[in-house]
Amino acid sequence: MSTSPSPAPPTGSPIRVIAASLIGTSLEWYDFFLYGSAAALVFNKLFFPDFEPLVGTLLAFATTAVGFVARPLGGVVFGHFGDRVGRKGVLVITLLLMGIATFLVGVLPTYEAIGVAAPILLVTLRFLQGIGLGGEWGGAVLMSIEHGGADRRGLNASWPQVGVPAGNLLAAGVLGVLSATMAEEAFLSWGWRVPFLLSGALVLVGLWIRVTIAESPLFAEVEQANRKARVPILEVIMTHPRSLLSAMAARIGTDVVFYTFTLYILTYITGTLGLDRTVGLNAVLIGSALQLVLIPLFGALSDRYGRRPVYLAGAVGAGVWVFVFFPLLDTRSTALIVLATVVALLFHAAMYGPQAAFIAELFSTRLRYSGASMGYQVAGILGGALAPIIALSLLDAFGTTLAIGLYVVAALLITVAGLAIAPETRDIDLHAEPVTGPSAGSPTGPETSARHPTA
Repeated sequence: MSTSPSPAPPTGSPIRVIAASLIGTSLEWYDFFLYGSAAALVFNKLFFPDFEPLVGTLLAFATTAVGFVARPLGGVVFGHFGDRVGRKGVLVITLLLMGIATFLVGVLPTYEAIGVAAPILLVTLRFLQGIGLGGEWGGAVLMSIEHGGADRRGLNASWPQVGVPAGNLLAAGVLGVLSATMAEEAFLSWGWRVPFLLSGALVLVGLWIRVTIAESPLFAEVEQANRKARVPILEVIMTHPRSLLSAMAARIGTDVVFYTFTLYILTYITGTLGLDRTVGLNAVLIGSALQLVLIPLFGALSDRYGRRPVYLAGAVGAGVWVFVFFPLLDTRSTALIVLATVVALLFHAAMYGPQAAFIAELFSTRLRYSGASMGYQVAGILGGALAPIIALSLLDAFGTTLAIGLYVVAALLITVAGLAIAPETRDIDLHAEPVTGPSAGSPTGPETSARHPTA
């Protein structure tokens, strides 16, 4: 008697949807971090060579910041279509946009070849990267959270978050291998282009996976009931103002911590300490590898203990660790630099693991793509976009990393405030419409206060 092979998981199965979200976000963040790492290592020399090293590095980081500025626009545009026509199609477009922009950076002529047009084109492509990533995050998280069970939303939503360290790991790994195996002259001449060109092939894989998954069942419910918002972002602002503020505030400190500990570290180690760039790249590589496990772990813990307690523990830990972080870097010991980075990223994971579920659960299904995307991406301007620039400026102005530490703590206090004004979202019913109006403003009576019967 013959046996037929086991059927593949259905296109709407949570496992397949989560896998598609994870792979897609990993590729998107690979593209985004690749640019940031290259800005710290080579763009100041190739696209801003006529400036002093510090000014050139600041300008390179400024082009990085353009991507963060573009992300809210991407969140608004793609959030609108995600709430109007569905999550799946938007995710295909965002991945394609990101991949093309990154590939074109890899073939871009430098300042030496075409003059001022080179940095202008670089900024333009970074802007397109930001547009794509701005629409990517919300869709990937929503697909994961809206396909899975209510008791695993923290874990399920954390998997797209794993795309951040996965993408960072891939970007730092590729750059690290090239940097370690190539002479400085060859790396600056053509070696830095290889990771950007590789993005083209990786995106094709991601697209093939994404076109095979099913649409979100919760969006299908909204569509069948004819409850789609006409202008989602305006409704978000009118009916979910506190949720939007809470999402933005909770995100700011997380972003500042991450980009200080993973991006600024490259400039500090090479510029201030005079160490080889591979020291910083390897430290980030190891820390990112551990985050592949830590982020889903903390996402799962938020299913058990709640989003806010886990998130808060990470914020407090990061606020203390920043005053240990730089003294460990200053030892110039490779082992202690790795330790500093690993512990820093552990505290970041405690915030980032529950973050996706926390933000998505603040908004109703018909507005969730727009609300979550806007709350997440606007904070990126105040957090990740400015963090490396502010860190560089503070060290230059005060000559001590204590100033950077105080800046990180100030950002984390904003995050704590965002958590304080939010409800505990773990038990919120995603099928229910939010309670809006004057009573929605109290911390215990949120705009999305409908809960599961078993809560």
